[in-house]
Amino acid sequence: MAVTYVNARIFTGDRFLEDHAVLTDEGRIIGILPVSEIPANTQRIDLSGLTLAPSLIDLQIYGGNNKLFPYDLDTASLKATYEYCRGGGAAYFMPTVPTSSWEVMLKAIQAVKQYWDEGGAGVLGLHLEGPFMNPEKRGAHLLQYITAPTQYDIDRLLEHGRGIIKMMTLAPECCDPTLVKQLQDAGILVSAGHSNATYQQAYTAFENGIPAATHLFNAMSALQSRAPGMVGAIYDHSRVCASVVADGIHVDFASIRISKKIMGERLYLITDAVAECLEGDYIYIRENDRYVNAQGTLAGSCLTMIQAVKNCVQQVGIPLDEALRMASTYPAALAGKGDELGRIAAGYRDSMVAFDEYFEVHYSLPSQLTNP
Repeated sequence: MAVTYVNARIFTGDRFLEDHAVLTDEGRIIGILPVSEIPANTQRIDLSGLTLAPSLIDLQIYGGNNKLFPYDLDTASLKATYEYCRGGGAAYFMPTVPTSSWEVMLKAIQAVKQYWDEGGAGVLGLHLEGPFMNPEKRGAHLLQYITAPTQYDIDRLLEHGRGIIKMMTLAPECCDPTLVKQLQDAGILVSAGHSNATYQQAYTAFENGIPAATHLFNAMSALQSRAPGMVGAIYDHSRVCASVVADGIHVDFASIRISKKIMGERLYLITDAVAECLEGDYIYIRENDRYVNAQGTLAGSCLTMIQAVKNCVQQVGIPLDEALRMASTYPAALAGKGDELGRIAAGYRDSMVAFDEYFEVHYSLPSQLTNP
């Protein structure tokens, strides 16, 4: 039976609508229509005045609900992370693995494949953050696993991970452009990050087709008066998108505000969230509102996507509609899903989030509720 969501302030991805309803059927949105035109033979779900928006999308997250995916490389970890994401308004995510051994990367690939084979929801693909990065900008990543890619490395990744690896963060100055193109030709979204590239190196890499950069400001060459660095190249290149961790710790809120003025629609949100893990290659220790590694280096956030949206609205001063686009419409487009995710419109997936004025998520839709 078709389902109609009523009594909500609807954000379509373009604008807010009052006195309208969202009609869905068989996993897709049929349309948005005035309340007076709702068909009689549909199930009505009353959302009690909540804001209804497209489900949020997190393209970089390491774990959630006490499961760290790079340590617990199994479907249970992915399920736990999915539930964490849904609790924060994100129905789709890319589980992420840091610079690691081949054994870990191959196990991560297999875990995602198994999760999909078992019908697991929400995972858009695997994000490998490394190992092809600049050791000078490794942040909390482990030096012993950092390497420059060879043809063998790329062939091996694609042999095992084609169609599963969907995003890869690498330092362009450390990688042969022909190998980068091979990754892109295989459908992998390449994002520049953990890089000490000069402005010219970064800008050239963007001109050569790299469309994105990973966590703006963090682990990349800074904008300076005589060395604009990767940050300067990101600002200056009109087509390059960049993610940002909007927790006020990874990046000052004023820096996000400045960047938003410069970049406009090219800036999008991620959580870069982790879960506590006290053993294995990567140690993540909770310190109040952040995670650090065993050496005390900032290593991950405690964010959810809805909290990142809230911070952008309340701390940065970004209007709600634009903050929601930064968390849904823009990452959907970058991930190649802009024709089915990131908007409430006819033909799109019926994946939506309903939240209140305090940015508390009440429903991640569709769900098992029959009536709120």
